[in-house]
Amino acid sequence: MRLYLIQHAEAKHEEEDPLRPLTEKGWTDARRVVRHAADHAGIRVGRVIHSGKLRARQTAEVWREHLASVKVTEADGLDPTADPQVWLERLEQETEEVMLVGHLPHLRRLASRLLCGDEARTVVAFQNGGIVCLQRDEEGWSLRWALTPEVV
Repeated sequence: MRLYLIQHAEAKHEEEDPLRPLTEKGWTDARRVVRHAADHAGIRVGRVIHSGKLRARQTAEVWREHLASVKVTEADGLDPTADPQVWLERLEQETEEVMLVGHLPHLRRLASRLLCGDEARTVVAFQNGGIVCLQRDEEGWSLRWALTPEVV
């Protein structure tokens, strides 16, 4: 099973807009990463799940535009300060590939728990609009690849 973790693309500062929608750069970065990943990485997910915050929802919608027949849904437990344990438990039950669009520090802590069992260690350096692919097999979770806007 593959898990795709995506940090929302660049958003406006709260002082500029309290809802924090994506900036023009955020939209551009998200579209570049999505096009490259969709064309070259063979991503096949049935669901894109986001935190519900506008910036995460907008980033998830960019993914929906490029992935055929994908459902975009909102879920709890993906906010910046959410406890990673919620998704650790949910992922144990998952059999289909899934994409989570969220925020730091939650995504960093979740990836660290999955990869090394210690959420205090930074194992993956996330970047706005970037995607990290993890894979679970009989030995546990491993990092498959990562892609950031500056690479594409």
